[in-house]
Amino acid sequence: MPGIDENRPFIAVGIAILTVSDSRTPDTDTSGDCLVDRLVRAGHRLADRAIIADDIAAIQSHLKAWIASSDVDVVIATGGTGVTGRDVTPEAFEALYDKAIPGFGELFRALSYPIIGTSTIQSRATGGVAGGTYLFALPGSTGACKDGWDKILRDQLDNRFRPCNFVELMPRLNEG
Repeated sequence: MPGIDENRPFIAVGIAILTVSDSRTPDTDTSGDCLVDRLVRAGHRLADRAIIADDIAAIQSHLKAWIASSDVDVVIATGGTGVTGRDVTPEAFEALYDKAIPGFGELFRALSYPIIGTSTIQSRATGGVAGGTYLFALPGSTGACKDGWDKILRDQLDNRFRPCNFVELMPRLNEG
């Protein structure tokens, strides 16, 4: 049965939050606030936070800096995962992946279906690994961020979660 094994240590990881939006500001970034609140309550470190316009080059520039930083183990983005012309977050992320984690987007959409029905098909949530850093992109709604964290990332970013989790794999992400 999956769950928390209290005999294993909790290991805090450094998480950077990226909001991709042409319109959000620090005062209106409720989705970014939601993710920061949840990761801090879980015991992790907020490594950095930024709001970037819907622009592939700008997103990738920021991601590359975080991937190169020893303070950032995980990046969680919110926004830009839809299908309109300005939604470019998946393209920016996926071009940097060393390895994709297709199950992340698949599971996110499966969990969203009971909540928003077939509208979940419009989400291009994505996950992968780049340079030993986990990258996850969620839709821009606060509800999507709550679901992505509460139903997937909270457990996978907890070393105590069994039968397996992303944290226990971190030391091996750059194996050759």
